[in-house]
Amino acid sequence: MMLRSQPYGSTEARVLIEPKVLARLSIYKQLRPRDPESGGILLGYRRGEHLHVVDATEPHPHDRRSRFGFHRKESYHQSMAIRKWTESGQKMDYLGEWHTHPEHLPTPSSTDIRSWLDITDNKTNPMVFLIIGISNVWVGVGLGSGHRSTDLLVP
Repeated sequence: MMLRSQPYGSTEARVLIEPKVLARLSIYKQLRPRDPESGGILLGYRRGEHLHVVDATEPHPHDRRSRFGFHRKESYHQSMAIRKWTESGQKMDYLGEWHTHPEHLPTPSSTDIRSWLDITDNKTNPMVFLIIGISNVWVGVGLGSGHRSTDLLVP
């Protein structure tokens, strides 16, 4: 799945998300009233202004999860990112974050936006953010205080 965006530089930036990543994350959709939020980090490659998402961490038992909240255990997800970076010859990078929302058309909460601004504030490269909803996936790309978003239909 490819998303086009143009928030950075003079060329059209693109985000490519491997279908296997979306398929794996879709198992965490909050379909039932008791399903908690899930989340993790997105990993992949930077190709100039373009982002290629090839992997993601999944929830860890020590993550805090509730119906309307998710807080990841930093050490687990960071160790996975470092492992993938090392295995890839220091080429695979931390590209952003993902989590679920219990709504058909997910939209970022004020908490999401504050968290993403904290992440992108000191970055020199764009970051990608996904919210996995029941019917759609919300995708945002950000750098500094600027963010662009779109909804993607996921079969």
